[in-house]
Amino acid sequence: MNLAHWIERNALEHPDGSAVGKGRDIILTHGELRDRVERLAAGLLGLGLIRGDRVALAMKNVPEYFEVLFAIWHAGLAAVPMNAKLHASEFTYILENSGCKACFVTPALGETITAADANGVDHIIDVTSETYADLLGSEPVKICFVEPDELAWLFYTSGTTGRPKGAMLSHRNIVAMTLNYFVDFDRVMPHDCIIHPAPLSHGSGMWMFPHVCAGACNIVPASGGFDPVEIYDLLAHWTGVSMFAAPTMVRRLTTWAGDAAITNLKLIIYGGAPMYVEDCIAALDRFGPKLAQLYGQGESPMTITHLSREDIAGRDHPKWRHRLGTAGVADACVHVRVVGEDGAEVPVGEKGEIVCRGDSVMLGYWNNPEATASALRDGWLWTGDVGVFDEDGYLTLTDRSKDLIISGGTNVYPREIEEVLLQMPELAEVCVIGRPHPEWGEIVIAYLVREPGRDLQDEQVDAYCLANMARFKRPKAYRFVDVLPKSNYGKILKTEVREIENTRDWID
Repeated sequence: MNLAHWIERNALEHPDGSAVGKGRDIILTHGELRDRVERLAAGLLGLGLIRGDRVALAMKNVPEYFEVLFAIWHAGLAAVPMNAKLHASEFTYILENSGCKACFVTPALGETITAADANGVDHIIDVTSETYADLLGSEPVKICFVEPDELAWLFYTSGTTGRPKGAMLSHRNIVAMTLNYFVDFDRVMPHDCIIHPAPLSHGSGMWMFPHVCAGACNIVPASGGFDPVEIYDLLAHWTGVSMFAAPTMVRRLTTWAGDAAITNLKLIIYGGAPMYVEDCIAALDRFGPKLAQLYGQGESPMTITHLSREDIAGRDHPKWRHRLGTAGVADACVHVRVVGEDGAEVPVGEKGEIVCRGDSVMLGYWNNPEATASALRDGWLWTGDVGVFDEDGYLTLTDRSKDLIISGGTNVYPREIEEVLLQMPELAEVCVIGRPHPEWGEIVIAYLVREPGRDLQDEQVDAYCLANMARFKRPKAYRFVDVLPKSNYGKILKTEVREIENTRDWID
């Protein structure tokens, strides 16, 4: 059940096939990838790491990402991929909370991780360094046979209670997610590939697995990120191309003014946020029947519901526009229900919390039994999202009970930002909300109440945010108000704050 078995299998079946690419270049064949994985795994064990130890990745999208990840599993260790955009304090928390013994970094992040000075991290290894080369010089070691429910990927979700939680994903969870891809999204062949313009630490990284399993090629853009010009250039070079993208990326690809062929494009799967129906139709007009949508969470990675390419392209269906606004139908590997507070399923057409169960659902939260007990009840994952099923089994998301903001396809949790802002002595109260935005989906807005007699301006708050949180979480606007609306129990009423935001003419 070890995920690294796929690397061994590919090397036996397609030793000269393309495994990893960068830009237009093939970097590693399947045979070369296996050799480097086996040697790097041996090097990790030579550092004194033992089965089950956690190893972090603070890496931008580079070819080395794939060999590091699978070497960790080959050695019987667990991976902790981290968002490369995090602040040093956020890296520190994840490294210490997970108990990581080692951390692989790309050059730009090496100083940040060193400055994080996390307790217990004995080895910080730059993938361009001599230390890394020395690890690759180790004698190959045989793969560690692990149990299906052993920890593979510790996925840190941004915290709704001020701190991120580590969703424990096992080898079984990721295998279930991978097989589900072949049923609900696409059949992958060895001559196909997937381009990764989105971070490998999150959704795009999850979609590497079906392509590794099928012996296809994983490609990172030469820039390491998302650039429409570069994506279209890669589409002209590679064949059988798939890609995971946030709706904002799809929109930019759709509206790019260049004249580029899309014959080699096989599939764009978008997720992380709903796509506006009109944007979806525009993308369909541009790319044809090559779009699919997913709805999932880190706790059930990439697998809760999906909207198939057939549904998106089915213009002749009488419910076509309605279905474009839904999250689709339940995935093959999970059972999905909408329930009331008592856990009983609500009738079709009524709102309730979305729950699911299946082999893709996490083991629980790392060292957090209370959060685990709240999220996993009688085998069901309570997502915190509110939705409604129609009579055909299509799920529409209506609310997020966790107050999640999705900006540019990235999850931003208001409580996390509020916790940081409330450390400013000049602030008495804080309320963070999301506001719809045509390009980013949502942007972060902070409502602030000053302490009496304090003089605090936007620039000071902004500088504090830049110093204490990741840039993508920073509010795009600050609203200073005298009071925030509250319930009889003193709870800030975010619904009323959103109404204030929507009814006033703000100048940003």
